[in-house]
Amino acid sequence: MRGDGTMTRFSNDDATSHPMVTELGRGTYYWCRCGRTKTVPYCDGSHTGTGLDPLAFQIEEPITSAICNCGLTTNPPYCSGAHVDLE
Repeated sequence: MRGDGTMTRFSNDDATSHPMVTELGRGTYYWCRCGRTKTVPYCDGSHTGTGLDPLAFQIEEPITSAICNCGLTTNPPYCSGAHVDLE
């Protein structure tokens, strides 16, 4: 995330397609906001020292969801379609 609060692309985004459509079970997930994670799109602790924390989000019932895996979404952690300019 830049200082102005806008997202930056994940530095380790090597996905061949966006978004990541995945089954999420019940629980708490942590979506990366610093862009440094090696486990795109989920936090791996790479934000340490950046002043940024991951976005925690809770899933109450299992769902299939489109999770942003480029880091450019305007609706974190869900895909907003911002990736269209990447492909």
